[in-house]
Amino acid sequence: MAEPEDRPVPYRPGTISLFFVVKAGIFALAFWIWLLVLAIQGGQVAGWHLFAAAGAITTTLVGVGLGIRMALQANAADRHAEVRKTLVEISWNTAFAAHQAEDSDNVVRFPSVVPDDSGGWPARGDGDRRR
Repeated sequence: MAEPEDRPVPYRPGTISLFFVVKAGIFALAFWIWLLVLAIQGGQVAGWHLFAAAGAITTTLVGVGLGIRMALQANAADRHAEVRKTLVEISWNTAFAAHQAEDSDNVVRFPSVVPDDSGGWPARGDGDRRR
């Protein structure tokens, strides 16, 4: 069955998160290339070698971390949409079952109005409390 087009689209993290993942990837690639060029040129290890190595490692780890975060957010959004869909289906099925029930003793009714007028649930007497 096709999904109706009038339903709201669930939240899907993507554009902004993907931008930062790609940006970190580009910076990491640039640092790795720079480090490779410095290593191929040879010579003594200088401060620029350390700077390029630190930048390459840092931006790679940041890119991986952001990528993992984006994947977890997308997975959580999918799970949240499924939970919402399931809750709606349960509520519709419960309402339909309560409406169509021939025997009202088989249907569990949820309280829609608090029976006590004092603004809270009715207080239990001392005899109701189990210790």
